[in-house]
Amino acid sequence: MKEMSTCGIGQNRVLPEAQENNVKKLLPRPLSRVNGWSPPLHSFQAISWTTYLAMSIVTFGIFIPFLPTSWKYAANAVMGGVFMFHLVVHLIAITIDPADTNVRLKKDYLEPVPTFDRSKHAHVIQNQYCHLCEVTVSKKAKHCSSCNKCVSGFDHHCKWLNNCVGKRNYWFFFFSVASAAFGLLGVLIILLYIFIQYFVNPNGLRMDPLYKGAAVWIGAGWTCLSVFIEISSENTWLLFLSLSPVPVKTPVVLSIAAMVLLLAIASFVLLGHLLVFHFYLISKKLSTFDYMMQTRFQKSPRPAEKKELPPRKKGNVSQEKSNNLTWPTSPTRPRVEPQRLLLSTLSPQSNECFMAPAPKTPPQ
Repeated sequence: MKEMSTCGIGQNRVLPEAQENNVKKLLPRPLSRVNGWSPPLHSFQAISWTTYLAMSIVTFGIFIPFLPTSWKYAANAVMGGVFMFHLVVHLIAITIDPADTNVRLKKDYLEPVPTFDRSKHAHVIQNQYCHLCEVTVSKKAKHCSSCNKCVSGFDHHCKWLNNCVGKRNYWFFFFSVASAAFGLLGVLIILLYIFIQYFVNPNGLRMDPLYKGAAVWIGAGWTCLSVFIEISSENTWLLFLSLSPVPVKTPVVLSIAAMVLLLAIASFVLLGHLLVFHFYLISKKLSTFDYMMQTRFQKSPRPAEKKELPPRKKGNVSQEKSNNLTWPTSPTRPRVEPQRLLLSTLSPQSNECFMAPAPKTPPQ
């Protein structure tokens, strides 16, 4: 519902404070989340795990077997170590509870978080006491509205982990990002070698002994049979050589390689940017939260400085100003300057403003 004000400017009505409080009381109070496995789970978690599994399957099942025999063992060892290290630190970063020490020791996670009353407190944390967690916290602790708890050394809330990043799990998060970027760089190097070798010497990708004679699966479903054949056609490639060779045509291999290449490039650019950003924060001894606060403070408009006017001398008018003054034309009646009056209609049916001319000066 709207009110019509002067000159047709509409003003929105707001709910009275009592009604607003009643609406808030009807909503269920949230619970504090323990870690990244606590509900609700985030869709970004599913994306990250799907990407990790897809990269693992195509890297170890399709692309590394195309490498020369002497390179396969090194590639499997290096890439396997990177992928396993990333899995471990990623799981630790998700599982750790980054809450402040007093929150973990004294707070009951099964109890709902109390409603914050701004009429009683100006801030959630005052004098290192959190009015929502109801405990004393450390100096650098911040209350996360997503996890509904105070996090020690708060850096940011990561949607990919579905968990806060703080003092207890920051380095696990950092090494998770670094290992993911390093693993994607390895995938890109392998893919670039495969594409270059395919256009220069395709037979260099067919060095595996199984190409001279392989037991492959032919058919589908219950009619699938294992047949020992020799791969003589240059248009046929074997996937998953280490497990069970699957013959496919060249367009299939190139399509898979192109899609993985685009995904790896996009992911590497994003993770590389994030990794460089955190290198910068570490060098400046800042957290992500501190950096955002500094940036917001720099962008906020500062109040304009008041310019001091030069002091006026009493009883002295400069010649320049006296030339611009208009003196009365008659010794008995001063000259009246024309003015314009602003009139506005106050009727709710009208929303127009207009300027009325000044009244005419009566004849002398």
